[in-house]
Amino acid sequence: MTNTLHIDEDKTAVLIMDYQNDILLSVENQRAELVLRAADFLKQARIRKLKVIYVCVGFREAYPEVDVQNIMFATIKKNQKLVIGTQGADIHADIKPQKNEIVIVKRRVNAFYGTDLEINLRASGIDTLVMFGVSTGGVVLSTLREAADRDYRCIIIKDLCADKDESVHECLTEKVFVRQASVIAADDF
Repeated sequence: MTNTLHIDEDKTAVLIMDYQNDILLSVENQRAELVLRAADFLKQARIRKLKVIYVCVGFREAYPEVDVQNIMFATIKKNQKLVIGTQGADIHADIKPQKNEIVIVKRRVNAFYGTDLEINLRASGIDTLVMFGVSTGGVVLSTLREAADRDYRCIIIKDLCADKDESVHECLTEKVFVRQASVIAADDF
């Protein structure tokens, strides 16, 4: 990869994914620094007039979307996490969406599955996605794979991604993601 990454700002969207209170608890030791860096990145993206889209996972109170066979979401249901409208499901207060920014609510790991994300991207003429989120092995991996299959140009901001297992984060950002995306640090963007 070269040191210069050219983007068409009119065709680029930033996806900030699962920066929610309950999810950030999984990376508690990294949370403060991660949120601070994400806030700075979003400020710079807005100055550049990039479209910013938030992606969050959320469930109704009775969890009708959760099948007992889905191990990850069955655990969330058991622990009563990520209910829409609760503090745990809220986006961290230091990086709240601005008035004109879209929030996509998903009920699975992948940001595209069962959501109107692609409709919003296509309606805006977006062909490049700058993505980061928690967790690297969850929403970032799943959404990158889907975005690449849908022919989006993908850029992963590696130091704004986190995973409770640091070795998973390192393996994905250094060996797996590079097959389908430019993987860079926030400062290099």
